Amino acid sequence: MKNATGLIGSGMAAALVGGVVLITATVAPAAASSPTLGPSGYGVVKLGMSAKQATATGAIVRNRNGEGGCTTWDLKADPNKLDGADLLISPKRGVAVIFSPKGAKTPQGIRLGSTAKQLYAAYPKFKKTVHGYLLAAVPGNSKAYYSFAVERGKVTEMSLALKNQDCVDA
Repeated sequence: MKNATGLIGSGMAAALVGGVVLITATVAPAAASSPTLGPSGYGVVKLGMSAKQATATGAIVRNRNGEGGCTTWDLKADPNKLDGADLLISPKRGVAVIFSPKGAKTPQGIRLGSTAKQLYAAYPKFKKTVHGYLLAAVPGNSKAYYSFAVERGKVTEMSLALKNQDCVDA
């Protein structure tokens, strides 16, 4: 069928109703963007949420007990397969550490697999820990830091954590 300007495009339909041509269009859903880790959390799970608040989001499921009283949890939609835990919840601090699932990126575009050059361009100031992790400030959240592991010039691990978290050694 043709409209006044030419052919009806794909995803469009036309119908003659009472002498008037009605044109409808279907719009394809926008492509899902990569999930973002930071500055305040990952999706609906935010740093500092109590275990009760975090579970009320419906986005996490209990994994097992962690060390030092902190509990380990998995993201339902995006479980981290590296070590079986996606986040740590402290009884004192709430959601304390969120480990990056595959496909997540920071607001500055860093993701697992980013090059060291990209990482240093996005976060030029680091503190290197005794364990070899690179800690960087989180733009937009002075109460948190990013932790990155780099092996063979690529980011292999990254997490978002509260500065006062009590679950892991930085």
